[in-house]
Amino acid sequence: MSGQNPNCSITERLAWRLKRPVDAPARERAARHVLDWTACALAGARSEPARAMSAALGGQSGSSCTVVSGDPQGALDAVMINGALGNVLEMDDVDKRAILHPGPTVIPAALAACELYGGDALAFLDAVVRGYEAVIRLGRAVGPGHYAYWHNTGTCGPFGAAAAAASAFGLDAGMTAHALGLAGTQASGFWQTRHEAQSMAKQLHTARAAHAGLSAAMLARSGFKGPLQILEGPQGFFAATCPGGDPDAVLVAEDENWAMFDVSFKPWPACRHAHAAIDAALEARERLGERITQIQAIEVATYSDAVTFCDNAKPDTVLEAKFSLQHAIAAALLIGPLDLSHFEPAMFNAPHLRALAAKVSVRADERFNQAYPARYGAALAIALPDGGLMETQALDALGDPENPLPEAVLIDKVRMLAEAGGCGSERLDRLLQTAFTLPQGGMLAGFTSALAGADRP
Repeated sequence: MSGQNPNCSITERLAWRLKRPVDAPARERAARHVLDWTACALAGARSEPARAMSAALGGQSGSSCTVVSGDPQGALDAVMINGALGNVLEMDDVDKRAILHPGPTVIPAALAACELYGGDALAFLDAVVRGYEAVIRLGRAVGPGHYAYWHNTGTCGPFGAAAAAASAFGLDAGMTAHALGLAGTQASGFWQTRHEAQSMAKQLHTARAAHAGLSAAMLARSGFKGPLQILEGPQGFFAATCPGGDPDAVLVAEDENWAMFDVSFKPWPACRHAHAAIDAALEARERLGERITQIQAIEVATYSDAVTFCDNAKPDTVLEAKFSLQHAIAAALLIGPLDLSHFEPAMFNAPHLRALAAKVSVRADERFNQAYPARYGAALAIALPDGGLMETQALDALGDPENPLPEAVLIDKVRMLAEAGGCGSERLDRLLQTAFTLPQGGMLAGFTSALAGADRP
C-alpha cells in the first residue's frame, strides 16, 4: 500500500500521513494539552457522572492502567473512566473549525495504550499529536449538517483515539487504517443529550469515543480487519451522517504544521460558544466601572451556533448555566473573570444576576456568521440611562490561536481546577513538573503516579 496511491481509501492515505515524525515543538505543545486535560479531569473526577462511571466500571482494582484520582483498572475500563472526566466542566480544549474537543478522547486512549504496551513519555506525546491530527481533520470535514444532530467529539473522537493508540502500539500504516475503520463503525453521540438536564450522556460520548478508539487499535494489532472505506463508502460515515460534508477534505494539507497548533485553550468554565461574549463583557466591565448598575439593556450579536446552543435566559442547572449567554454575560459584568463557582446554583439563582441576565437579548449576526467557524466572535451593545450606547467586541475568543492564552494563565487555570478536584499543593507541583518535562523523554511513571494520587505508588 502506498500513501500516494489515489486508489487507496481515505483511511489508508490518512494512516500514511499520520506516520510522519513528530518534532520537538509539537511535543512541547502536546505536553501543554496533556496538562490542560489533566486539570479538567482532576476537577471532573469529583462530579456525579464520574462517580457513576467509576461505580459501574471500576471493578478491576490492581490492574495495569492509571485512572485519574482512582485505583488502576484494566485498559478498557480505565479509558472509559478517564474519557468521561475531561469534558464534565466544559473547560477542555477545542478546535474551533472542527467544533470538537480533542483532549477528552485522544489523551486517555494514548495514555492507556502506552501503559498497556510500555510506551515512554515521547511515545505518549507522539500518540497525542497524531490523535489530535486525525480527529481534527475529520471534524473539519463533516460539515454543519453533521453538527446539527451529532456531537462531533463523540462521533469523530473514535478516529482520534484510534490514531493515538495505533501510534503508541507502533502499528504500521496498514494496521492503523484498519484501526481507523473499526473506530469509525463505532461512532456515536446525539445532541439530544443537551435538551435533557438530567442526562449524563455527553460524558458517555467522550468515554465511548476513547474506548472505541483504543479497542479498535487493540483489535487491529491482533489482525482484526475493519472497513477501509468507512469514510467515503456508499453506506459509510459521510453518507450516513454528514449531509453536505466532504470526505476528501480529510486529506487537505493546509500547511506543514500539525493541526494541534490550531487548538484553543478555554479560560472560562462555559461552553466555548459563549467565550467571545464573555471576553466582550469583561472589557465592558472595565470601561463601565460603577455604571454597571445603571445598565438598561444588553444586546449580544454573535454567530448562529452560539445562539442555538447558548440562548438560555433562565438556566436551572449547572450545565444549563454553562450554556447560557445571558448568565455568563451577567456574571462577567457583575463579578469579573469567571471560575467554577460562578456557574453554581447560588450564582445563577442570585436575584441580582437573574435581573441583569433578563436584560440580555441574543441575536445572530451575519458578520459573525461569515467568519465562523474560523473565528468565534461576538459583540455587545449596552444601553445606558442617558441614552448612550457602549459597544465592545471580541473577534477572537481568548485562548484561540489568534488570541493566545498566556502560559501563566494556563497554569492559573490548572491550579484552579486541580484545587477544585481536591489536589493538594504537593501533588499539584508534581503534576506541573512531570507534565512540563514529558518532552524531555523518560518513563511515564512520575506523571501517572501524580495523576492517580499522591498517596498511590
